[in-house]
Order: sequence, then C-alpha cells, then structure tokens
Amino acid sequence: MKTLPEKILDIIQQLPEGEILTPGRFLHQGNRHAVQRGFSRLVEGGMLFRVARGFYVAAVETRFGVRAPAPETVVRSSANVRGELIVATGASAANKWGLTTQVPIRYVFLTTGRSRELQVGKSTVSIRHAPQWLMALGATGAGDAIRALVWLGEASAGDAVSKLHELLPESEWGALVSAHRSLPIWMANAICAQSSCTCTHPVKLG
Repeated sequence: MKTLPEKILDIIQQLPEGEILTPGRFLHQGNRHAVQRGFSRLVEGGMLFRVARGFYVAAVETRFGVRAPAPETVVRSSANVRGELIVATGASAANKWGLTTQVPIRYVFLTTGRSRELQVGKSTVSIRHAPQWLMALGATGAGDAIRALVWLGEASAGDAVSKLHELLPESEWGALVSAHRSLPIWMANAICAQSSCTCTHPVKLG
C-alpha cells in the first residue's frame, strides 16, 4: 500500500508545470495534519517546492534530474488561484518590443492584487501592486505598450510611440489611442502626435 506522500506525488505529477498546490486540495487523501506532514516530506525529498506560506509547486523531472518549475508558469498559476491580473513589467515589455536592449535579470511582475514575493527554487519572484490605470488594458499589446512607455519615461516617449505605432497591430494601436485620456499627459500627447485623436485635457496621473 502506498504512503500518503506517494499518493500525493502520483497526483501532482499529472498536473501542468508550475501549478500552485495547497494542502486543502488533498484532504480527500487524509486529514489536514497528515496531508501537511505529507507535503513537508515531499519538500524535504526535493519533490515539492514551498513558494509562499501554504502554497507549493511540484518539481519538474528531466533527464538531467529535478528542477524547479519556470517562474513564469508559477506566476500565471498564482494569478489564476488568486483571481487577479499579473503582467510583465515595463522593462520586460520594452525589451520585447525592441525599445531597449536591456534584458531584465530579476523576475519582477505587476499585479492588480497585493505586493508579495514567491520563492521558486533558487529564484525570488517579486510581484508588485500597480495602479489601476497601468493595468486597465490587461495582458495585451496595448497594455504592454503603456507599461513600456512608463518605464522608458517622458524623454523617450516620442521615439518609442513612433516605433510602437509601426509594431502594434492596428487593433492594439486603436486600443492604445482610445485609452489616451486615462494616461499621464506626456504619454497621451505622444500618442496623439502619432494619431488623429484630439487631446483635450487628459487626466494627469503622474
């Protein structure tokens, strides 16, 4: 007969990489104390990683041994579990669009939820709360464009917006233009300079 940790391991090995696990999901296998003890043994054995209090992820088995799941997959799962939006930072977005050659070396994301950190193996993932206007267009090209422009700053806005106008699909550019009144004045002006919109006192948000 298999032990409780072995039963838990059989289940988690069938799940997608990076899926957030909680002891509460396994209470059908035993009482809470027994399940928690089973989780602890799997952590000690290197088959589970504790990413935050009460949250775990399964190790990924490869032909080279076991490793922690990719931080990005854990972040996406965390967003689903908490029912919040989590997106890449402006630095990552700017790099993706070719607006900077700087490559982010830390795992940092923005969220509509509270700020926190996750420990994924040896990697620390910072998740930072962002204002609503910065997250309003979500995980879209237009949303990434706004966050990239914030990171680049006012001095680079003109050139950056011109390049974004060339790179963004028409629908994404249209979404960016439509949102200009909720953006900082300097950003709204740069966007309007590349489009036919009429800027009439956009709200200054910083």
